[in-house]
Amino acid sequence: MNSLEQAEDLKAFERRLTEYIACLQPATGRWRMILIVVSVCTATGAWNWLIDPETQKVSFFTSLWNHPFFTISCITLIGLFFAGIHKRVVAPSMYPLIVCQVKIETGKLILKPRPHVQ
Repeated sequence: MNSLEQAEDLKAFERRLTEYIACLQPATGRWRMILIVVSVCTATGAWNWLIDPETQKVSFFTSLWNHPFFTISCITLIGLFFAGIHKRVVAPSMYPLIVCQVKIETGKLILKPRPHVQ
């Protein structure tokens, strides 16, 4: 395979990678919004839980029972992380970095992505 064919293959690969990442963007935006909303709810619930004077007087589980908003949002946040939300949120930004690192290690040319004209 000569260098011209390799360059064409590399360009085709980069175009396909750009298309794939563009397809991931809408879903990634939704996952980011879900993560932001649940994180804000957890932080708000934690603040209310911590400033409640009854929290110091009762047991840990009783204080969680008295603050269901914090308990539910915290369980939801933990569940989202176990479900892999962190991978869904950062995946589109990680793919180009991984590909660039592989290209650098193998000595391949790094081409800048071109805007996709429809």
